[in-house]
Amino acid sequence: AIKDNVATTLGRTTCSSRMLENYRSPFDATAVERLAHAGAVVMGKTNMDEFAMGSSGEHCKWGPVRNPWDTTRVPGGSSAGSAAAVAGGMCAAAIGSDTGGSIRQPASFCGIVGLKPTYGRISRWGLVAFGSSLDQIGPMTRSVRDAALMLDVMSGIDERDSTTADRPPTELAKTVERPIEGLRVGIPRQYMSDANDSEVNAAVNAAADAYRALGATIVSVELPLTDVGISTYYVIAPAEASSNLARYDGIRYGHRAQLQPGEDLFTLYARSRSEGFGPEVQRRIMLGTYMLSSGYYDAYYKRALQVRRRIKQEFDQAFSACDVLLGPTAPTPAFGFGANSDPLAMYLCDVYTVNTNIAGICGVSIPAGFAERNGKHLPIGVQLQANAFEEDRLLRAARMLERALAATTSAHAPRG
Repeated sequence: AIKDNVATTLGRTTCSSRMLENYRSPFDATAVERLAHAGAVVMGKTNMDEFAMGSSGEHCKWGPVRNPWDTTRVPGGSSAGSAAAVAGGMCAAAIGSDTGGSIRQPASFCGIVGLKPTYGRISRWGLVAFGSSLDQIGPMTRSVRDAALMLDVMSGIDERDSTTADRPPTELAKTVERPIEGLRVGIPRQYMSDANDSEVNAAVNAAADAYRALGATIVSVELPLTDVGISTYYVIAPAEASSNLARYDGIRYGHRAQLQPGEDLFTLYARSRSEGFGPEVQRRIMLGTYMLSSGYYDAYYKRALQVRRRIKQEFDQAFSACDVLLGPTAPTPAFGFGANSDPLAMYLCDVYTVNTNIAGICGVSIPAGFAERNGKHLPIGVQLQANAFEEDRLLRAARMLERALAATTSAHAPRG
């Protein structure tokens, strides 16, 4: 299944927005094209938060997506439909996109594997842009091995996307089953916050114990800028969204409003965008436009780029002491619809995922346990992070943990 912001000639590509509700792509995205050439069968498109702006699957033109484990709860976002489809057994695997956690957070909420590759590992050609320096396509699967197989097929340089890295396609399916001798697993102190649900911290500790039993060394590391990642992200991402979504004006692209006699072109632009974009997208466009405006560019956007560089330097320092980082994917299991109606509370759902995108490194969420709520078992994912283009190390470490936790993570199944 393909997230609805990835172009396909099959059906429409709407980004779950009125703005593109009737758009049909004349081409397939590179990632889709490569999967099809490898023999994959594309079943259809999956619902999502509008233009990939959301962390719950609630901001969708086609209605909210429901979590297969408990249909009164969200599946996470923005790759909500992709996560729910894989978890619910509707498809073997799906494509998602990850700008600040949009593959990994719904993977955690739905109890599946979600991989955000290194920036530039997979072509973004055919992906509808949100934050061009942050966006990355990735696989959502039921196992680490399946994620490795999909990455092997989708990765590699693409002349149509100048941001793809000049590296050959990965061959991780050949190596993913090999354990890593002398693996060093770092746990950032800032990830084990008292603000996390207790079951989330317990799942991380259980994963660390599983690694110790496998002979790995657990190392404590520091990532002091973890907490400023959200504010940095919500300067950079909306600024890039403001630029990318400027093309949807009712003239060149997207929904076009009906003008009344005597109304001018400016009114057409304003009404088309007001009707075409939902509230969350409008909020982020306005925020991004403000960040880029004269008098605020240096105060906000330029400073955010400086913090971004420091975040990457912190990761580099941490990876000098360990091979992979271990922590929560999200602070909580899946929450109920409307529970995080305050935008700031919703944004904080991605506190442990956004810095992976800011730094351009790779990360994966794998199932690691359950939390019981109202008689239902909700999945909890843990996140592993590795330095840029270290997917081989990342997925081998993830596969080691997946095997070790198999009895725990297979104890329950989605019941709706």
